[in-house]
Amino acid sequence: MGKVEHVRHPFPPVFDENSKVLILGSFPSVISRQKSFYYANVNNRFWKVMAILFQEEIEDKKAFCLKHHIALWDVIQSCSINGSNDASITDVKVNAIHSLVEQTQIRTIFLTGKKAESLFKKYIHIQIETIGLPSTSSANAKMHLDDLVEAYHVILEKI
Repeated sequence: MGKVEHVRHPFPPVFDENSKVLILGSFPSVISRQKSFYYANVNNRFWKVMAILFQEEIEDKKAFCLKHHIALWDVIQSCSINGSNDASITDVKVNAIHSLVEQTQIRTIFLTGKKAESLFKKYIHIQIETIGLPSTSSANAKMHLDDLVEAYHVILEKI
C-alpha cells in the first residue's frame, strides 16, 4: 500500500457571492489532487449524479456549479493521509468554512460521506443547516446510482 503523507489542499473552493448551497467533501483524492478539481476520479459518481439531477450535460464543471448557485469545497485544508483513504486521515487542519459562508448566500451545507460529516461536526461550529449525503466514491459501491440521485435530490430543494 502507499505511505502516509502530509498534504495541503491544492486548489481553491468554487463559489461566488450568489452561491446558495455548499457541498463539502472530506479531502480530495489523489486523482482530484493531480487534476486540481473536485471529484475528478472518473469512478466517482458525483458529476453523473449532478448531470441527472439537473438534467443537463456538464462540460464545464465550475461554470455548472456557479450557474446553479452551488459552492464546492472540502472540510480539510491539510492532513496526513495514505493515498485517497479517508480512514487514514490524521493531523487535520480545517478550511475556513465560516469565511466562505459569510461571502455568499449559503444557507445549507451538504456533507458528502461519513468522514466529511464527522470531521465537520468535530471541527466546524457554525449555525447553519447541514445535511449528510452518501459518498459518491466508488468505495461506496453498495449505493447504486439511482439511490445516490434520490439522496442528492434534496439539493434541488435548497437552491
